[in-house]
Amino acid sequence: MTRHVRSEHRFRIAAPADTALNFFTPAGEELWAAGWQPRYLHPSGKSTCTGMVFTTGEGDEFTIWMVADFDRAGRRARYVRTTPASRTGLVEVQCVPVNAGHTDVIVSYEMTALSPQGEASLAGYEGAAFVEMIEGWGRDIGQRLPELLHADIS
Repeated sequence: MTRHVRSEHRFRIAAPADTALNFFTPAGEELWAAGWQPRYLHPSGKSTCTGMVFTTGEGDEFTIWMVADFDRAGRRARYVRTTPASRTGLVEVQCVPVNAGHTDVIVSYEMTALSPQGEASLAGYEGAAFVEMIEGWGRDIGQRLPELLHADIS
């Protein structure tokens, strides 16, 4: 049987929910995620929309991404991601307003292994490793929050 994992974690950031959603677009992540360098294929430009296709990574970590759903009003983004050498799955980010200046960000990954290498890689998407990865997002965003709040990434 092929290995499959689903994990979810929540963290809080000091930004309004409508603004926070922009941090989790491909262009928004370029501003805070070390090494994140998407190559935009469709449509041209960096404006996030349902159906957008982009790639990241190299070699065994080459990954194809498609925006399955980008719901600005619902403050939710869903991405299908496939790393052909190892795994495929769905990534969802939901921004839930706590108050005018704070947002709970709920991140879920649902991943399926495509190879023995992929089965081993899924350990990073569960348990303490997953929590640390997502908490790291919160720390990275927090360190760059002043610039993120003023960036044009809508």
